[in-house]
Amino acid sequence: MPLPLLLRVLWGWRRRIAVTVAAIWAGGAALVLLAPRAHVAQAVVAPAETTSFAVSSLLSPSPFAPGGLLDTRPTGNFAIYLGALRSPEAAAMLARETTLAASLTETRAAGAGGALRGILGADRAADADDVLDWLERNLAVTQSLASVTWTLELAHADPALALGMLRRLHAFAEAKVRADLAEQAARRVAALERRLARESDLFLRNSLYELLAQQQRAGLVVAADEAVAARLVSAPRVEARPSLPNRPLLLALLALAGPMAVLLAAVALALLRHDPIAAVAAAGTAAPPLPARRLPREPV
Repeated sequence: MPLPLLLRVLWGWRRRIAVTVAAIWAGGAALVLLAPRAHVAQAVVAPAETTSFAVSSLLSPSPFAPGGLLDTRPTGNFAIYLGALRSPEAAAMLARETTLAASLTETRAAGAGGALRGILGADRAADADDVLDWLERNLAVTQSLASVTWTLELAHADPALALGMLRRLHAFAEAKVRADLAEQAARRVAALERRLARESDLFLRNSLYELLAQQQRAGLVVAADEAVAARLVSAPRVEARPSLPNRPLLLALLALAGPMAVLLAAVALALLRHDPIAAVAAAGTAAPPLPARRLPREPV
């Protein structure tokens, strides 16, 4: 299809295209404006291994050194801390200590989906699996490009609930790392004490006493330090006004994507409706007939 003909067809459909764009933008804007909004609770943390008095540097015989300059993945106790934030144990803790499960049950029961589940008999209360699925979708962990800090964000319609859940998640992950380190040190101390009770060699007993002192020191450091995995740079806080979803950004993207989608659909429809054979035939019938040319006479 020639470009001038395509532009002529689109110009003829200009009113339909304008009405379709306006309808799409109005429908999308209504959905954006009617969507439930959520408050974002935020906290900024830093790996405790990056500080000179961190637990890792006090427990290890050699200074802490990163794995590589190009490796930005979390390591050490901080990696365990981040994993514990989205663990099933954390979801069970939220379901047990907060009203998140009841809030999810109310949200599922509202609207047309809740009525349909009630008719089909599939309505049920939210459990730990639903809380874990919600936690994986709504907890964002973002690494800063300018520093070693990480930002934790948790969104919920209730600001008090969002702030309480973020505080509990941070405390739970810290307690998880602390309990693992303390349990490991206690097991090692018990094993060394049992070995010392059976060992009679003086040289081996001196080595065992050194190892026992190291493990007792590790247990003391873990019990004394407040931050063993993540150090709070900015305490958890929640915004006063809801910011999710970002309405201005969504409306601006809709204003750009709507006309482009309608225009591409109109171009595709014009190309599908175009018949090259009929166009050639119409062009042939519309052209004026050529004047007849007289042939020259042949000589006799």
